[in-house]
Amino acid sequence: MTGRPTASVIIVSYNTRELTLRCLDALHSGRTGAVDFDIIVVDNASHDGSADAIAQHHPSVTLMRLAENVGWGRGANRGAMASDADYLLLLNPDTVPVGDVVADLVTFAHRHPEHRLYTGRTLRADGTDDGYSCWGLPSLWSCFTYASGLSTIVKNKRWANPEGLPGYDRHTVREVPAISGCLMMVERALFVELGGFDPRFFLYSEDMDLSRRARDLGARPVLHPDAAVVHVVGASSSSVGQRVKILRGKSTYLRRHFSPARARLGRALLAAGVGLRALASAAGAGRPGVDWPAIWRERHTWLAGWPPVDEPRPAPAIPARRAAQYE
Repeated sequence: MTGRPTASVIIVSYNTRELTLRCLDALHSGRTGAVDFDIIVVDNASHDGSADAIAQHHPSVTLMRLAENVGWGRGANRGAMASDADYLLLLNPDTVPVGDVVADLVTFAHRHPEHRLYTGRTLRADGTDDGYSCWGLPSLWSCFTYASGLSTIVKNKRWANPEGLPGYDRHTVREVPAISGCLMMVERALFVELGGFDPRFFLYSEDMDLSRRARDLGARPVLHPDAAVVHVVGASSSSVGQRVKILRGKSTYLRRHFSPARARLGRALLAAGVGLRALASAAGAGRPGVDWPAIWRERHTWLAGWPPVDEPRPAPAIPARRAAQYE
């Protein structure tokens, strides 16, 4: 590749050595040359040898070694600030691109520039959709269905699980409410206009927040079914720590986008939903593998959301994109 790339693939890694290497291998092997792109990996101070392994096996990748774990959104922002490409493709390290996913998305974006925010399909190993590429935006109704347990009991019905979008047709081009950071391509000019991801979101819901703000600016998030990745969902998502982070992200989203009264009601509904699940778990009827009573005991932490963070936001491209300046 010579000159300025059309797209930058940005991968934020944290202790995902083998997954990240596999993702990078697939990106290189699937490259057709139809679209010039570079790859930026932001390593969040992993302690599993991720950064050294990436440097050894993929020396062409721009590697940013952070001294501390700054979370996903802030890590993605730092990767974006190291790019001067027209498009930014945010990609989870636990994905395996199918074919040339970058060319698929960029070609579609060139034909449909009005959308400005793009995703594809995220697949299970058997090729079926796992439903992680797009979501419904949080609402008071979705908070109520969570509080009442409907989103779990009748999770395959859209009215009961509006954020999960069950039964959503992901085999045709269609506009979607919100796009997951697992596979998100955004026009760089829009990303800069939005100031990137809100740095207060350490982890979870930062993609919903960005999708909401992009829509407010007139973007029309869209799913292009010809672009796809195989997605390996980590088992750690059931841990107490991860569940607390998910709820902190949701609480932060509610505070940011709802009126104070609606945000208080939404957070009360979140608390009711966790309390219901904790009671069910104590009675032996809860979901196996999730310690809801422990999550309930952490409610003061996750109801408070994430604290504000004062950090530079993405702005016009910097002239150099060399990894050494970040080490």
